[in-house]
Amino acid sequence: MSDASVPSDFSHAPRILPPLDDTSRPYWTGGAEGRLLIAHCAACRRYVHPPRPVCPTCGTDPEFVAVSGRGTVFTYTVCHQQFNPSVPTPFVVALIELSEDAGTRLIANVVDCDPDAVYSGMPVELRFQQQDDVWVPVFAPVT
Repeated sequence: MSDASVPSDFSHAPRILPPLDDTSRPYWTGGAEGRLLIAHCAACRRYVHPPRPVCPTCGTDPEFVAVSGRGTVFTYTVCHQQFNPSVPTPFVVALIELSEDAGTRLIANVVDCDPDAVYSGMPVELRFQQQDDVWVPVFAPVT
């Protein structure tokens, strides 16, 4: 069991990886170039996340655009139950609201801080954790 004051280290923990398909591949692989790529509809100027083959508002094919990687914690939970013995606890799962659009939110881990220090409204910035061909977006407090 982990001590709650020790930040979780996901850098070596195995993840269940998402399937890479034509719709989601840019989101999951953009980290190789250090970029968070979010689907965006040029026609109605809407971010589309999670990625979909067509914009749910107007039906146009979205394109992937790089965003800043900055945002805020909208809400979060601290997980203490260890469902996978390879994943250390506690860890934080958060809904991150992107700076570019308050309506665009990503589910991600908050890393590099004590789980008890996370709060709603906390400014965070992007990091990536690579596993195989996938670059998982995670967020850390802005320093």
